[in-house]
Amino acid sequence: MALGLGWTAPVLAGSWSETHLDRPLAYEDLREALKAEAETGKDTRLQELILEGQRLFEARFTRDEGAGRPMATQAIVPTRRKRPAELAFNRLPGPDASACSGCHNQPVTGGAGDFVANVFVSEGFESADFDTTDPQFSNERGTNILHGSGLIELLAREMTAELQGQRRNALAEARKTGAPVTVPLTTKDVGFGKLTAHPDGTLDVTALDGIDADLVLRPFSQKGVFASLRQFTVNALNVHHGIQATERFGTVWTGSDDFDMDGVVNEIDAGHVSALVAFQATLPAPGRKTGLPADWAEAAADGEQVFADIGCASCHRPSLPLESLSFADPSPVENAGTLRPGDVTDPLVLNMAALPWVKTLPRDGRGRVLVPLFGDLKRHRISDARNDRLGNELLGQRFVDRDVFITAELWGVGNTAPYGHRGDITTLGEMILAHGGSAATARDAYAALPEEQQQSIIAFLRTLEVPK
Repeated sequence: MALGLGWTAPVLAGSWSETHLDRPLAYEDLREALKAEAETGKDTRLQELILEGQRLFEARFTRDEGAGRPMATQAIVPTRRKRPAELAFNRLPGPDASACSGCHNQPVTGGAGDFVANVFVSEGFESADFDTTDPQFSNERGTNILHGSGLIELLAREMTAELQGQRRNALAEARKTGAPVTVPLTTKDVGFGKLTAHPDGTLDVTALDGIDADLVLRPFSQKGVFASLRQFTVNALNVHHGIQATERFGTVWTGSDDFDMDGVVNEIDAGHVSALVAFQATLPAPGRKTGLPADWAEAAADGEQVFADIGCASCHRPSLPLESLSFADPSPVENAGTLRPGDVTDPLVLNMAALPWVKTLPRDGRGRVLVPLFGDLKRHRISDARNDRLGNELLGQRFVDRDVFITAELWGVGNTAPYGHRGDITTLGEMILAHGGSAATARDAYAALPEEQQQSIIAFLRTLEVPK
């Protein structure tokens, strides 16, 4: 059965088949098909790729196609276990799900998850497995929504490029003048502190704020530690399903085509990962609930203004401008162990401008898409000694302090309860009052509001929904 993108389903795999990775999907074929279609202005091939990604996202992977990792840990760096895992599924170090949609399902596939779908994440590079919920060994986390994540990644790429350009200019000026040059780092009106460039090419980055020293924005996970959907996907496949991508666990990096020693070689290839990335990247952005009763509409309008007046919008920015809707996969900032631009002739490009839902997004006077994320892609310290509800983790993750988290995008917050990093906060009002640290002033301002104005903010937030 030949399909539009050039893949062929095995003859023996009927519609009742329990296997999902038996359909070859070459990265190069996907790239060429999308490149040819881009010249026509159509999106047929793109839609086929998205549907294939959704099929894989909802697939319940089986042991015969590689599910499980009896001799490999959950670590980001491929690491073998000292002894075989006793259980095929384990709620703590994983594998803990048979399908991506097992956790990302509220209110639809690709959405959030209830508390029952929480995961346990370690520092990231650790190779040790853990069999306890003791917070010294792992952090318990709720499931984030993936809707709009393609736009989030594109914003992060543009902001990274601009910040790194400011660094280059500072270094060039320091070399030219022979004197240190200190520059503020700002992109899309979001400030990330400052750096000082010295004539000898060294940098003082101690005054950076909310970003890593390499000036790469990493917009995914509650801590902001993954720069791309591809990194997120390759990690999640191994951690949660025991499905190991060849680009990280194959012979190039590990010298083995069966690193987890489960008897299945080359479990998932670059083309399948790209299909999963395409599905996630093109999930429609959350929007506003329509058809509201008159009292709700009036309260929400008032609440949006109060939300800004008390300072919530200083971090939860209503929108950020996006220049380009061309989503290259792999991204320019992939890490080792993930397919990178240098590993391919040309990247696969998703033309997101062709998606119907993208065409409905507002634009500014310069034609830039205004991404209504209600976030700033920046990390903030959000707990303090007076209020440590959101700083209750003991373990740092990927060099990010335990009480520092990336600003949560609020689009979709109206129908993705429960809230908080652990998914243990049941109402939006309780969530606002849990803020501390750099959000303490806005939290105190909310607490001082009359009940009617507090409820108007809740009315506003309840209008921000993931599309069903």
